[in-house]
Amino acid sequence: MIKRLIRRVLRLGDKRSGPLILPLADHGITRARIAPCALKVTRSLREGGFMAFIVGGAVRDLLLDRAPKDFDVATDATPEQVKALFRRARIIGRRFRIVHVYCGAETIEITTFRAGNPQGYEEDEDRVTAEDGLILRDNVFGSQEDDAARRDFTVNALYYDPEKQEVWDWHGGVADARKRILRMIGDPATRYKEDPVRMLRAARFAAKLDFHIDPATRAPIAQLAPLLARIPAARLFDEMMKLLLSGHAERGVHQLRAEGLHHGVLPMLDAILDDPARRGFLHAALHDTDERVRHGQSASPAFMLAGLLWFDMQTQWQRLREAGEPPLAALHAAMDETLERQRQALAFPRRFDGMIKEIWSLQPRFEQRSGARPYRLLSHPRYRAGYDFLLIRARGGDAPQELADWWTGFQDADEHTRAEMLLPATGEGARKRRRRKRRPRQAGMLEAQAG
Repeated sequence: MIKRLIRRVLRLGDKRSGPLILPLADHGITRARIAPCALKVTRSLREGGFMAFIVGGAVRDLLLDRAPKDFDVATDATPEQVKALFRRARIIGRRFRIVHVYCGAETIEITTFRAGNPQGYEEDEDRVTAEDGLILRDNVFGSQEDDAARRDFTVNALYYDPEKQEVWDWHGGVADARKRILRMIGDPATRYKEDPVRMLRAARFAAKLDFHIDPATRAPIAQLAPLLARIPAARLFDEMMKLLLSGHAERGVHQLRAEGLHHGVLPMLDAILDDPARRGFLHAALHDTDERVRHGQSASPAFMLAGLLWFDMQTQWQRLREAGEPPLAALHAAMDETLERQRQALAFPRRFDGMIKEIWSLQPRFEQRSGARPYRLLSHPRYRAGYDFLLIRARGGDAPQELADWWTGFQDADEHTRAEMLLPATGEGARKRRRRKRRPRQAGMLEAQAG
């Protein structure tokens, strides 16, 4: 109770009289740029007697003339009140309870205004924090001002009222967006301790938006980076995939390393970026993924992981072969060991293992360009992913460009041209195949002579 009283006194002494409310003429975000499903949700909430705003990244992106990936809604209605208004709605989450409202194929995420300043409330079942400040659960609801104060960066604390076409700005987010500055709301060190993932988000947003991180926001990161070890590995994986599949992965990876954040989540980056040969491959892989995302094409987490772990797997494969393991057995063992070792730091789902292994195991087969083997490889279900991986290897200097060009030509050629492109069989395998083909004819001649 004492903490709450102190908080009220501090708020009374705050000179802030309310948000800066910008009319349409000052921000240019028209109602027509909001997804119809989001408009329907906000209208239903208002008709139910509640406040309703488009919030966060969607407002930021529209302000920057970008197309939002999704539209989130913030309201003063509790999750139970929200669910009662919509036929297709579900309350999810335990750490942060939110409501998903389904509108056709779209999903709108609705959050209730949450109280800010974790130190302003006593511990109870709705708010639980660890001794070092890490928020374990936060379901204490408050006002819109409270909600704005608990958001991470100023550019993410913007609220858009679709009815009046106004932007409500509590922390100077509009000015920071126009200056391209990423600034933490409140004391950065305290906010990072509440949720260390905010450090990763700072790197991701700086890369995605091409923003400069405010010096005060950056300052505590180097010291507090080890706190990421406390975050569940699955949550770290989700955050890393957002960065790597954002369309700005190349810049994001360098931002991670510049802030010293990669040690706990992508420790292989040191080895890759310090080795010129590996660095070229990484740049090619990240650039290819960025281009696919920017052109609206699919980008697979498994494909990205295959690229990031490729050199680790090759090193292990070479070590096992030198220890006397047969090449194929060594390859499978190296793939398993590489994936399990990395999974301890970055808990990617096992469902990706199959595709990663197939991409890796196809690479030696691209070197086989004689007989029927190229035709069989073309019909492999993962041929396209393996071929794309080969192209990246060639661009990064890890495979001969001539090999990639050969496969590009072979897959597009007609049957006659393909037959002419095949290389002659060589080596012990070719001699064995020739002997196997001659035996039936010799046997037939002996039988005829005997008859």
